[in-house]
Amino acid sequence: MQLSPQIAFDNLAHSTAIEAVVREKVAKLDEFCDRIVGCRVVVGVPHRHHEHGNLYQVRIDLTVPGEEIVINRDAPPHTQSRDVHVAIRDAFDAARRKLEDYVRRRRHDVKAHEPIPQGNSVAPE
Repeated sequence: MQLSPQIAFDNLAHSTAIEAVVREKVAKLDEFCDRIVGCRVVVGVPHRHHEHGNLYQVRIDLTVPGEEIVINRDAPPHTQSRDVHVAIRDAFDAARRKLEDYVRRRRHDVKAHEPIPQGNSVAPE
């Protein structure tokens, strides 16, 4: 990566452990695609519902040549995103899939269908 990743926390106290996990995940993305120009990750708690527990939200903005890839993972209330590590894992899995699609498009590895045969019917002699 050409720039170091920016990691921010929203409605959440800064945690060096969470920051280390995010940096590790960003490094894995960088191994997969070395064309990442910039990366910004925001880990936060959009609402503080003490009755149902805190649900975590992870937003990843990846800048690659010619495109910006944005992953905004809002957790549905009945999922396992009450754990920040699960929310981070799910967001980076989605980022990896979108980055794979980007790499395929850049390599022109899109599926080419065989042309439909067309021709004139020839009558038997």
